[in-house]
Amino acid sequence: MALERILKRVVQVLTFITAGLGIFFTLGSQKIENAPNTIKYRYDEVRSPFDNKIYALKIPDQMDFAGEPVPLTDSDIRQKVDRELLVNMYWHSQTLYIMKQYKQVLEIIEPILQKNNIPHDFVYLCIAESGLQYNATSPSGAVGLWQFMKPTGLKYNLEINDEVDERMNYVKSTEAACKYFLEAKNKFGSWTMAAASFNMGIDGLANAARKQDTNNYYDLYLNRETSRYIYRILALKEVMSNPNKYGFFLETDDLYAPYSYRTIAIDTTIQNLTSFAKAQGTSYKMLRQMNPWMIGYSLTNKEGRRYDINIPESN
Repeated sequence: MALERILKRVVQVLTFITAGLGIFFTLGSQKIENAPNTIKYRYDEVRSPFDNKIYALKIPDQMDFAGEPVPLTDSDIRQKVDRELLVNMYWHSQTLYIMKQYKQVLEIIEPILQKNNIPHDFVYLCIAESGLQYNATSPSGAVGLWQFMKPTGLKYNLEINDEVDERMNYVKSTEAACKYFLEAKNKFGSWTMAAASFNMGIDGLANAARKQDTNNYYDLYLNRETSRYIYRILALKEVMSNPNKYGFFLETDDLYAPYSYRTIAIDTTIQNLTSFAKAQGTSYKMLRQMNPWMIGYSLTNKEGRRYDINIPESN
């Protein structure tokens, strides 16, 4: 009797496993729209996160930077555009993170660009520089949203010392970037060359243009980084302007909420930023996150300079 019970149990287990495998392979072999209604995914078939196929990309028929056409009939230029599209489209984690925080940062820097008559496409230059990270630091020492080197930052009136680094101030670093772009546009006559000079430097690009007798970025032979620079910006613009086309699907709730803060003006020394933060109803951590240009625990202000300090508020 014991043996019969054991055999009966084995048959039941094998029957269960067989049925389960049958269901598994049946579901695995059919399209999602034919699956039972009880199976749910966040995305529909068009947006399926399970389509792990790797596709070559179709280069758009037309592209431009700040209204200046890209000569896509040139095979070398098409290949360079293709390379940067592939890098940014298939760098899923980085590109998706940029998309999630894009609006959060755009609300701060876009009005400054508009005020200075800088084309919107320079937002994508900012993304290429720092990935929208206010505290990004390059191996060469470039810092902040726009990746200013210290000498360039000082040239455009950014304060940089042991307590303050305005290269990490969203507003002031963007204003400094606008001054640079306008100066470069006046020098080279095109926004494309102005953008390229932000990577190579005005003098460096002007020297290359003089030696090669052309003021057209697409005709210049440049160092490896600058020769990719505009194409990377173009790729970012294309992917972020057409996210669904390149497989990125974000719902409204996926986007990071805009910063919520009030701004107070201070023209005196703050001996202890931790105590100051607590007096304002926040913490040193949150004070630093909303004012990343503060890089210490005090703010010495012997000259009575005005600082606009953002005090975080609950969303």
